[in-house]
Parts: sequence; C-alpha cells; structure tokens
Amino acid sequence: MFYVYFVKCRDNSFYCGYTSDLNKRVATHNSGAGAKYTKKRRPVTLIYSETFDNRKDAMKRECALKKLSRKQKEALIFKKY
Repeated sequence: MFYVYFVKCRDNSFYCGYTSDLNKRVATHNSGAGAKYTKKRRPVTLIYSETFDNRKDAMKRECALKKLSRKQKEALIFKKY
C-alpha cells in the first residue's frame, strides 16, 4: 500500500509526497532527515492523505497534486477533513 500526503510546515506552507509508510515518513520529516524542503520548516503536521494499491498510481497522483494552486490544495485538504 502507498500513500500520497500533504504535511503543513511551520511556515504554513504545504509539502506533498508519497510513501509506503506514512507514520514513518512524517517522523522522518520531523527528524530533519526527510526532504530538503521540510528540513528547515519543522515541525510538520500531517494534514491529508490518500491511499493507493501501487507506487505508480501514487506517484501519478502526487504529480497531479503538486500542479494544483494553493487555493485548490486547500479546497481538497479541508473538504476531506
């Protein structure tokens, strides 16, 4: 199982990624060993996720989500939660 996720950074920006272990990945971001983008914006908080059966579909969705505007991302995130 794979996940596409958004975390909210300390500066209120969003980071989107994919992983096979959501809890571990968020912990990795918060430890400073995750993405370069989140390293200086810790702590991060998980605010959205979607589940996929395979990596290919998760990667396609991640790519599509990264192309959304901030307003579109907020609409998606806050619609679900």
